[in-house]
Amino acid sequence: MRFANRTQAGEALASHLRTSGITAQVVIGLARGGVAIAAPIAKSFGSPVDVLVVKKIPSVYNPELAIGALAPDDVSVIYWRNAHKEGADEAYVHAKKEELQQLIHQKSIAFHKGKKPLDVRGKNVVVTDDGAATGATMEVAIRWLKAKKAKKIIVALPVAPPEVIARIRPEVADVVVLHEASDLASVGDYYEDFVQVTDAEVLSLLHP
Repeated sequence: MRFANRTQAGEALASHLRTSGITAQVVIGLARGGVAIAAPIAKSFGSPVDVLVVKKIPSVYNPELAIGALAPDDVSVIYWRNAHKEGADEAYVHAKKEELQQLIHQKSIAFHKGKKPLDVRGKNVVVTDDGAATGATMEVAIRWLKAKKAKKIIVALPVAPPEVIARIRPEVADVVVLHEASDLASVGDYYEDFVQVTDAEVLSLLHP
């Protein structure tokens, strides 16, 4: 399965969610590509859309390889076994977390235009991204939503590998994935158009 672009993937997810009887009081997209997925889902449900800025913590030698991920308020997920294999010790992880937390704070303020993020306490929340490779950023998003006392968390993804789905399924109320890709190397391989979403595009989706 290949998607034309993020908008088409979001619309397909929205249709599948509605057919499955899932409702969403809030839809949250992970910055930045996830917001382009979240917007058509929110429109379908008539729900507000928001952004959650999360950052992967990169390996020492391979910036594309995540050894964990970070969300606002210093909420983190660290794959310590992988981190140590990749030469990352506690000092490295701590330094990276401090560096990324500042960036997350700055981006969150910019995307929200000085307003507070939507309150998810006691609400059914659909959280989405344009896909999951390692699952690190979605795992930390789930942890953040739990810390904020979301009532029900539904993960919605266009594409993800089975092992990631299996890992996050016990942590949430439901997981909806349109295409399980056992050989997923790059999320972009499953899109015809996978150009990077800009900050300006995120702002236009959040503040139309």
